[in-house]
Amino acid sequence: MRVVLADPPAFTPPYDHALAAALARAGADVELVTSRFRFGAVPAADGYRRRELFYPLSSRLFRRSRLRVPVKLAEHPLGLARLAALHPDVVHLQWLALPEVDARLLRLRAPAVFTAHDLLPRRTAAKRALWLRLMGRFERVVVHSERGRATLADLGVPEEKLAVIPHPVFRGEVSRLDDGATVLALGVIRSYKGLGDAIAAVQHVGSARLLVAGDPLEPIDRHRAAGGDRVEWRLGFLPEAEIDRALAEATVAVFPYRAELDQSGALLRALGAGVPAVVYDVGGLADPVRAFGAGRVVAAGDVDGLAAALEELLGDADALAAARAGAEAARDALTWDASAAGHLALYRSLR
Repeated sequence: MRVVLADPPAFTPPYDHALAAALARAGADVELVTSRFRFGAVPAADGYRRRELFYPLSSRLFRRSRLRVPVKLAEHPLGLARLAALHPDVVHLQWLALPEVDARLLRLRAPAVFTAHDLLPRRTAAKRALWLRLMGRFERVVVHSERGRATLADLGVPEEKLAVIPHPVFRGEVSRLDDGATVLALGVIRSYKGLGDAIAAVQHVGSARLLVAGDPLEPIDRHRAAGGDRVEWRLGFLPEAEIDRALAEATVAVFPYRAELDQSGALLRALGAGVPAVVYDVGGLADPVRAFGAGRVVAAGDVDGLAAALEELLGDADALAAARAGAEAARDALTWDASAAGHLALYRSLR
């Protein structure tokens, strides 16, 4: 089976690589179509082909400059035309970079699948009719959780079009170097990630400290002021070695997100390193934590509950050991090979 995976804006290179490699291991002929990742190296293709058909200028000349946007807008139709010219058995879009443009210009010749990583992306979440029209272009829409399925069904996406394939764990082997009191906030810093809640909760947990590791896409001065000397900042787009170092030093990871996404790659990276997590009950974040006992689930927005859950795990050696065992169980069960099998079954149903 010839499969084209497409991530035009290169939003999730680790996910793209892991899924493409797993599909290739399962016998598929896989091509990953994307653009140049602007913030660092990407994994080398492993059993699949990789082509950068989108944004040849804007992805090379700019990082976060405002000048990138008009160049990207001009380049986008060319990338869509290149994608449409391919003739695989299935095209699987991971992200729709410019929904308003895609609604008019996206035309695919092969059966098409879309993964709704962000159930309704923040910038266009209010444009429900736009997203219904876009999702109508696909034979199937993949979500990572039952809650994701319910959210899109409530939007009006037909139930028979929706498929739940859990987000796998990013397995990593790191040495345990934590001090028993380090809470990790991992990943790109955006407003919906709830960093303020993490800082407030840690302030109420004994001698706990918060380690923030990620690239800020929002102003953080107020967070620095609120955190004081209880927070260590490791900012920027961190290389793999630095992410592994942060995970090795983490006792528990924290994800006090608002309800804007289905699943978190950063959460699955933490569990994959054997680090238990405390999460708000939004999207599908709670699913692996509950299913495997890999930490604690707290009602969304409940900072006191967040603090209590952190205090329990940091203060009770047995509870922490059980949560770590749950994280280990999650990474043994939520594999990329299992995900590839689910995707291939879905693709075959379209033929």
